[in-house]
Amino acid sequence: MRPRRTTLSLLAAALCLALPASAQIYQWKDQNGKTVISDKPPVGQVTLQKQIDSASPAKTGAKQQPSLADRELEFRKRQKEAQENAEKAKKDEVASAERNESCQNARRQLQALESGERIALRDDKGERYYLDDAQRDQETAKTKRFLEAQCK
Repeated sequence: MRPRRTTLSLLAAALCLALPASAQIYQWKDQNGKTVISDKPPVGQVTLQKQIDSASPAKTGAKQQPSLADRELEFRKRQKEAQENAEKAKKDEVASAERNESCQNARRQLQALESGERIALRDDKGERYYLDDAQRDQETAKTKRFLEAQCK
């Protein structure tokens, strides 16, 4: 007998919850010109302005709240985008630091080339040699082109 009572009480609770979902909402103006909104139809000789079906919120223009799963999905999406943006910003910062360092090195090299000091380099065999004037001019031109292209 116990399971039957439980079943009946659950059925009654479900019906009570389902009834408000199918309710109608009425809107009209009364004799004084006031707008009245009610879940009961107007009585008397009042012209009905609107009958709003509350069972379908799309018709009323009301925005439906997203479900918990949708909100969780949106949160994870925003979290992933924020993480990707942070990683991109970090990569950009590292690339900018490397570019600044190479520009500073190129400026120092250009300064040394234009100073007129003797500049020694090493060849493939590891032996030291000094740049002559033609080689110095070539290196100066190459360094200036690099600075113009990369270090504005």
